[in-house]
Amino acid sequence: GFLDFKTPEGLLDKLKMLPKLGELGAFFPKTVRSGPCQEVVKRDNFSLFDFPIIQCWPQDGGRYITFPLVFTRNPETGKRNVGVYRMQVFDERTTAMHWQTQKHGAEHFRRARSKFGSGKMEVAVAIGADPATVFSGVIPAPPDLDELLLAGFLRREPVELVKCQTIDLEVPANAEIVLEGYVDLNELRREGPFGDHTGYYSLADDYPVFHVTCLTHRKDPVYLTTIVGPPPEEDYFLGHAIERILLPLIKLQFPEIVDVHMPAEGIFHNLMLVSIRKSYPGHARKIMSGIWGLGQAMFTKVLVVVDEDVNVRDPREVTWKALCALDPERDVEFHLGPVDTLDHAARLPDFGSHMGVDATRKWPAEGYTRGAWPDGIEMEAETKRRIDGLWKQLGLE
Repeated sequence: GFLDFKTPEGLLDKLKMLPKLGELGAFFPKTVRSGPCQEVVKRDNFSLFDFPIIQCWPQDGGRYITFPLVFTRNPETGKRNVGVYRMQVFDERTTAMHWQTQKHGAEHFRRARSKFGSGKMEVAVAIGADPATVFSGVIPAPPDLDELLLAGFLRREPVELVKCQTIDLEVPANAEIVLEGYVDLNELRREGPFGDHTGYYSLADDYPVFHVTCLTHRKDPVYLTTIVGPPPEEDYFLGHAIERILLPLIKLQFPEIVDVHMPAEGIFHNLMLVSIRKSYPGHARKIMSGIWGLGQAMFTKVLVVVDEDVNVRDPREVTWKALCALDPERDVEFHLGPVDTLDHAARLPDFGSHMGVDATRKWPAEGYTRGAWPDGIEMEAETKRRIDGLWKQLGLE
């Protein structure tokens, strides 16, 4: 599959990859001459308030476009990025662009400022498309992976794109609504607060301003939106799907990982449970360091590593076995690094601490000197079989 590609190490490996590359080539996005998203084109006489843009929570700073696909281009490499970033509507033709500092959209903005100093950076926003294309904007893909290629793989056919009317970007031809415009490289405006997926209001801060210069849409567009808030909301189920889709990719980096789970109560980045096939002393700590260095997994606040026989999807089992394997002073480590902008508990914006918990069985080479680690209690199979057979005789089935 798409996530099974490995770096070829020689000519033979490269030859073996040719069929897979041919399959992948069938999913690259393709440009078409026209699409439903441009059935209506408005270069003037339009307003964002023509659409049912909602204020989700009482203390929100205003109305928000909550499910936009934001298209930008790296000013140095020309590579496209598609991301979902909330957009507070300021007036009929301007919004905020909530580019958190670690996100790819923010990186494009910084590179444009560094390269040009001033001026405008073109941005396109698509609202509503097929589910795979919308989902591709949510997935934290690696920097060099085109999200629309991933969407094509999920759809099993390429995403069709049309060129924007007024800027040099392409958008999904099947989108419902498209906003074309720019951000001024030297213009920031206060955005927020916003009732976020953490269950708390994210703090107000200064962000770039998006100016809409052209609006296109279908003849009868459907406005796509979502509400985030205390878990589990709609975004939790998207997060769960991402967890499952990205697990094979994580296993490519760390084949000793058996499973990964991010419970709803951990709101994606506050808690990650990982089971591993432990092979050497300190193995759990190696996994912690690796995950904290893996894309947006760097935001993981608490990371708990358990043995392969622990079901990380069973809250009772993972809590019981993790706590029984834990000596807090020995098995807990703290690590400073980047944290999510939405983490209001952090000491500074975007910077704080992480906690790693090694809840695996300890070995003598890890300082466990009390003899063999005790076996878990389990009844003999024959006894269980005999007891199970008694239920029917006793009328207790």
